[in-house]
Amino acid sequence: MSDLNKQKIVESVPQKGFFGHPKGLFTLFFTEFWERFSYYGMRAILVYYMYYEVSKGGLGIDENTALAIMSIYGSLVYMSGIIGGWLADRIFGTSRAVFYGGILIMFGHIALAIPGSISMFFVSMVLIVIGTGLLKPNVSSVVGDIYHEGDNRRDAGFSIFYMGINFGGLIAPLVVGEVGMKHDFHLGFSIAAVGMFFGLLVFMFTKKKNLGLAGTIPPNPLSESEKKTVFSRFGLSAVVLAIIIAITISMGILTIETFVGLVGILGILIPTIYFVVMYRSPKTTVTERSRIIAYIPLFIASVMFWAIQEQGSTILAHYADNRTNLEFLGFTISPAWFQSLNPLFIILLAPIFAGLWVKLGDRQPSIPKKFSLGLLFAGLSFMVILIPGTLSGEDALVSPIWLVLSYFVVVLGELCLSPVGLSATTKLAPTAFSAQTMSLWFLSNAAAQAINAQIVRFYTPETETLYFGAIGGIAILLAIILFIMSPKIQGYMKGVR
Repeated sequence: MSDLNKQKIVESVPQKGFFGHPKGLFTLFFTEFWERFSYYGMRAILVYYMYYEVSKGGLGIDENTALAIMSIYGSLVYMSGIIGGWLADRIFGTSRAVFYGGILIMFGHIALAIPGSISMFFVSMVLIVIGTGLLKPNVSSVVGDIYHEGDNRRDAGFSIFYMGINFGGLIAPLVVGEVGMKHDFHLGFSIAAVGMFFGLLVFMFTKKKNLGLAGTIPPNPLSESEKKTVFSRFGLSAVVLAIIIAITISMGILTIETFVGLVGILGILIPTIYFVVMYRSPKTTVTERSRIIAYIPLFIASVMFWAIQEQGSTILAHYADNRTNLEFLGFTISPAWFQSLNPLFIILLAPIFAGLWVKLGDRQPSIPKKFSLGLLFAGLSFMVILIPGTLSGEDALVSPIWLVLSYFVVVLGELCLSPVGLSATTKLAPTAFSAQTMSLWFLSNAAAQAINAQIVRFYTPETETLYFGAIGGIAILLAIILFIMSPKIQGYMKGVR
């Protein structure tokens, strides 16, 4: 996208109207709020739905398999963002990508809400994976579009947007978790579908007035001849893929175990290919190539961070259900409620962190140093959760306070890394790959969960201490290495701070 187009887009957006920020932030904030409500509500009960017995309303899947599927699900959700980013960059722009994605997500939750067989579960997975791939990276990309490149409100704007994500994530497990766990899983999934419907309404009825041209202009559009070629290849690839899947399933080659392994490989291979393609593209300038080099260690740190943080919905969810004393101060705690701790702490602490960065100004830590702090806290959160098991033994139920403390520590890391990473991605992205680079940022989460799918199967009560200690220790070591390398990385950023 040319600088002229960028300027034209920003000028079309009312620059005041939402807490001193562009008015379009209202639309994006509440669209993402409802999308995250639907996603995190579904996710809060999904692992339990998978491994609970059929007599309890679940699917009766083996626990370790359910944990691996949960990680693969999360990986594919973020991996599909590459397709969503490419479609937005090259064909129909980010705004339509957000709308189409919301529709698919809503139908995915409706499929989960229909009582039936495991086949409906896999149908919902496909719809939600594709839908989130269209919506998630592109709604974040539009946030960057509504600000001038040098606007010092940009980082604070992303922090406010991040609050929308976490308000949705806070409320969803309390509402959907309560209904799903204590009444009926399918009714809980229905509430998630209604949440996405509200998000679509907000987007449809406010985007024209609040967003102007933001999201409507593909930054690197295909020509008409290129479109014909691409659509032909997409169609042919879909047919071939369907045939391969049908044959391999019938022959017993494609099983859940082999699929988990395949996604694990793709989780590492796809971002690697993407870095190479962007770096070698003739549309990438010399300065942009230097920034891509700087982005690589940040990406690796992000993968390690999310590998720990995302286990909050797998290993720690299982820990809450099986290892935690859920009777506390006379109340019975639903294990799904622990999923609200992460967004709760973010909502409480995000304004403090945002204010701290503003107050520090030019004295605040550089982007690489913030990433190293994020990684350090992630490692410490796993060190915290290994303590009660070590003290009490593998059979005893532990106090829920330990889980609360673990979630709190990892949130300290998330606030150092995640909103900073979103903002840094928009700054470091090559112009011709703007939406796709945001998809690449979410691929760090995809890679993390693809790795998790391989390692969660090693978690047992007997290996609990070793599991948490090894992963936490590796994260702390990488944090130290990144901190030492941070001046060199900053130099490759070519002026971006």
